[in-house]
Amino acid sequence: MANNSSIEWTEATWNPVVGCNVISPGCTNCYAMRMARRLESMGQPKYTGTTRITSGRAKWNGKIKLDRPSLEVPSTWKTGRMIFVNSMSDLFHDKVPLTFIKQVFKTISDTPQHTYQILTKRAERLEELAPKLDWPSNLWMGVSVENADYKYRIDHLRTVDSMIRFLSLEPLLGPLDNLNLDGIDWVIAGGESGPGARPMEADWVRSIRDQCKSAHVAFHFKQWGGVNKKKTGRILDRRTWDEFPVVAGK
Repeated sequence: MANNSSIEWTEATWNPVVGCNVISPGCTNCYAMRMARRLESMGQPKYTGTTRITSGRAKWNGKIKLDRPSLEVPSTWKTGRMIFVNSMSDLFHDKVPLTFIKQVFKTISDTPQHTYQILTKRAERLEELAPKLDWPSNLWMGVSVENADYKYRIDHLRTVDSMIRFLSLEPLLGPLDNLNLDGIDWVIAGGESGPGARPMEADWVRSIRDQCKSAHVAFHFKQWGGVNKKKTGRILDRRTWDEFPVVAGK
């Protein structure tokens, strides 16, 4: 976990679960696989055995680890912050028990000074388990959609009783036209970064931005990406797009 995050749309990360496996094209160059391997090599036992080397690259091997002691960490952060949950895994992975997900939700409920962001690609399990969970008002729930083949994940998210529902269209690997944004409060878009980054076309991003504007949905453009994301930056049509959803009562 990190007190400060370099991710543009959050402030800190919290990882009560680590480990994952590749399930769709957006996972191919996942930064977390490389990071987990690096952390293991630095002697952090939490990440030991979660990856394998394939064709010279770190890949998830499907091993999931639950870090129960970390459930207490957010309570030690007295100043409220935006926290991305499980940047190094997926809380709704099939191997994460419902009992543990409930414990994570309890930590969220018990620390109302923070706002938590959970993101999943396993939208079917999210919908299946959502009625069995108590949804705190300080939790934002999102799904990842990398191309048109995975737009169905949005329909699963729409059924969830979360205060804020959001989409992460990153890495954006193809056009996403005619999005149904009913019930969606926030959209993040961005290109892939790092080794082997796949290209993103500007018109894909413009289309998403324009759809958000038409639907009155907050739009956040994270990055153009590429091998050197700092060089390509995050300016779209002469400005940055840093919109966040409006939360009732705040």
